Amino acid sequence: MKFTNGFWLTKEGYDINFPRTIRDIKIADEMVTLFAPCKEINHRGDTLNIPSLTIQLTSPIENVIRVKAWHHKGGIDRSPAFDVTSASKPLQTETKQEEVIVSSGQLQVKIQRSPFKIEFLNEEQKLTHIDSKGIAWIQGPDKESYMRAQLNLNVGEDLYGLGERFTPFVKNGQVVDTWNKDGGTSSEQSYKNIPFYLSNRGYGVFVNHPEKVSFELGSEVVSKSQFSVEGEVLDYYMINGPTPKQTLSHYTALTGKPALPPAWSFGLWLTTSFTTDYNEETVNHFVDGMAERDIPLRVFHFDCFWMKEFEWCNFEWDRDAFPEPEAMLKRLKAKGLNISVWINPYIAEKSALFDEAAAKGYLIKKANGDVWQWDLWQAGMGIVDFTNPEACQWYAGKLKALLDMGVDTFKTDFGERIPTDVAYFDGSDPQRMHNYYAYQFNKVVFDLLKQEKGEGEAVVFARSATAGGQQFPVHWGGDCDATYESMAESLRGGLSLALSGFGYWSHDIGGFENTATPDLFKRWTAFGLLSSHSRLHGSKSYRVPWLFDEEAVEVTKTFSELKNQLMPYLFAKAVENHQTGVPVMRPMLLEFPHDRNSHVLDQQYMLGDSLLVAPIFNEDGIGSCYLPDGKWTHLLTDEVVEGGSWNQENYDYLSLPLFVKENTILPMGNRSDRSDYNYAEDVTFAIYQLKDGKKAEAQVTDANGNYKGNIEAVRNGKKITIQTDMKQLSYSIVLKGIATIDSVSAGERKKRSEYVHIHLEDSQEVVINL
Repeated sequence: MKFTNGFWLTKEGYDINFPRTIRDIKIADEMVTLFAPCKEINHRGDTLNIPSLTIQLTSPIENVIRVKAWHHKGGIDRSPAFDVTSASKPLQTETKQEEVIVSSGQLQVKIQRSPFKIEFLNEEQKLTHIDSKGIAWIQGPDKESYMRAQLNLNVGEDLYGLGERFTPFVKNGQVVDTWNKDGGTSSEQSYKNIPFYLSNRGYGVFVNHPEKVSFELGSEVVSKSQFSVEGEVLDYYMINGPTPKQTLSHYTALTGKPALPPAWSFGLWLTTSFTTDYNEETVNHFVDGMAERDIPLRVFHFDCFWMKEFEWCNFEWDRDAFPEPEAMLKRLKAKGLNISVWINPYIAEKSALFDEAAAKGYLIKKANGDVWQWDLWQAGMGIVDFTNPEACQWYAGKLKALLDMGVDTFKTDFGERIPTDVAYFDGSDPQRMHNYYAYQFNKVVFDLLKQEKGEGEAVVFARSATAGGQQFPVHWGGDCDATYESMAESLRGGLSLALSGFGYWSHDIGGFENTATPDLFKRWTAFGLLSSHSRLHGSKSYRVPWLFDEEAVEVTKTFSELKNQLMPYLFAKAVENHQTGVPVMRPMLLEFPHDRNSHVLDQQYMLGDSLLVAPIFNEDGIGSCYLPDGKWTHLLTDEVVEGGSWNQENYDYLSLPLFVKENTILPMGNRSDRSDYNYAEDVTFAIYQLKDGKKAEAQVTDANGNYKGNIEAVRNGKKITIQTDMKQLSYSIVLKGIATIDSVSAGERKKRSEYVHIHLEDSQEVVINL
């Protein structure tokens, strides 16, 4: 929120107090504490009748420094709190006459005593600084307290993240309140509010407050990023990169690395849609229709009406539509499908579970002890209180019965409409629980899946989230409309979420609300099947492709098969995300931080580090993208384009801008009919535009994420040396753009136009002379 009236005046009724000097500094091995009075101290009398702020610096992990500031520290610690690592690292300190330098890894904090100033630096550059107004205690007109921080924005500095935001990609100039709401994809509201932003200068800021945090990003003071919370304490982390990728890696080390989703979840999902009529006959018509058209389908999802109306959630199949659900699930799984069903954390009054949950105290209550209820969404619904451990076990027990029946995963919908005029079982602060509820909800479901299915088999399809929620993939973008504008805003939201620590993201192919034109559906299908996860879903109409036109069938088949063939590459990037926190779908900024043109791009992205995807957002079939410096090869046509400029062409529905970065080794699988198979068996390594003297490499895992091998290639003039540790495996190498080869040291060589194909078995080194 804003506390000033323009630059010169304070907002009427508010009193802003900020430190003028640092009076004392206390240095310990793992903590530096600053005592900063909010007045110049010229004599002893100036020490009386004034507020003073205390600022504490610690380091939980290298390259991260926690800044905790307070006016009065006697308040009660309120729950919940983000699950942030509790580790503590020693700080390196250097004391000079007028300043103290505190270091963690490459991150330095330079503290100037008078006038008050704190600078944050790494080995490459000054990142940002806090001036005399950079930390403040503010008293409002009703004597309420706020704490505020201001960090300097350098010229040309851009900020990103803060969750899945559908407003402009670069957040400068925006006002953002982190408060989860069910607002669709077309407003400033967000299902996933994450109090973390990333700067293109190579640092990030995580505000460690689950409650509403008000961000003013170059908006109240245009040269400052500002955030404030109500209360007497402000707690945030300064995270050094120095690259954007490293910043995300350090942030997810702090708040939790994403789990590795199962390989089958990367295949195509199809749903019943929301309010459409369906029963087992309808479901089989969809599933068999996909098989008859050779469209590889991997997951079938039952949306809300698998349960009886007015009874969500009772976790009981509507026996009128599905008289034998156990047998039905067996029949569907015999067709090679995994099964998902829709759930949410709400219990309607008509549900048989309402009375049980209310009697046992498993629902959120009002302050007077009554169950909190309303009629929005479901008549008389209550909300499960996940601060009660017994309620968590009870809820998980209902889901376990579905897993035992044959269900594999859950779409964890909603979790945003959480009231604050309530009392929780464990006494949690309702303001802090509003956003955090999404974390609790998804954790309960994800932990059950991990317990029952095993590590690496757990996956949810979640809509709401807060910080730390990246540990429970996958998330999708919520209720979008069937328009090109909504398709573009959905992508903006996904890219913002990626820069908030989330590794996987999906969206409703073709749009959720209304029904797409055949043109839009085909363009969105290509985009959807070049996202980390891919789901056909809608509201009032079915989303099987043959209802649009026959070409939509061909588009769905083509891009489903392509994604399956790309799985050795994609799953290796998923393993990388699990290990490092770097997302699978990546804004251009992550891969090209030194190319300023890439910093604002929100209509294209990198899928992993090597594939550039630019969805088509118009009826004219014009595909436009910016290609950074280097040679880019179109994946589908092998056309080579010189980068460093914009590229624009017309594309039919079976293509789009899909380019491979130079010096890439792209592993391609031998199957197109499913997403989970042995990625190291008969894999083909396509080598693109090797740069002289620069190594290219790629890793391959199996479908469980286990390392199976690495391949490296180096070109020196007319000699290419390829080395691999893939033993007892058969694989192929394709050299793209190589027309002539003089000799090959191993393998069976086949020459085709424009490239050479070499088949190998268990060879550790191949030398190719051009």
